[in-house]
Amino acid sequence: MKTRRFDEVSLGESLPELNIPITVALISGGAIATRDYFPGHHDKDAAQELGSPHVFMNILTTSGLVERFVEQWCGPGARFQDLKIRLGAPNYPGDNMKFQGEISARDEATRTVEVSLKGKNSMGNHVTGTVAVVLP
Repeated sequence: MKTRRFDEVSLGESLPELNIPITVALISGGAIATRDYFPGHHDKDAAQELGSPHVFMNILTTSGLVERFVEQWCGPGARFQDLKIRLGAPNYPGDNMKFQGEISARDEATRTVEVSLKGKNSMGNHVTGTVAVVLP
């Protein structure tokens, strides 16, 4: 995977879309990997007792998927500087989340670009936010 260079990036440039199938394994595995043992993330019965139709994704798994989306575009030599996200509609198994993003700011002095993004499922935006990365 090639690392993007700052001089190759233009304001308004779109990132390639990324489609993530939402599965029980992704949700529960992400929760356990991040040491989030809340039953709503791995126990369907417990989630339903809370009024949820199924287990639902935790914020740390969402954060990891946001980073994956941006890193697939910028490459491994970029340095993540800031991540600001807001959750919306929950992610449930059987759905898909499609990431879209674009370059919303460039700072030549620091070689930083800001990516504005959203991850949308069938109910609406699951996550929206910005990620700042420093490019070589």
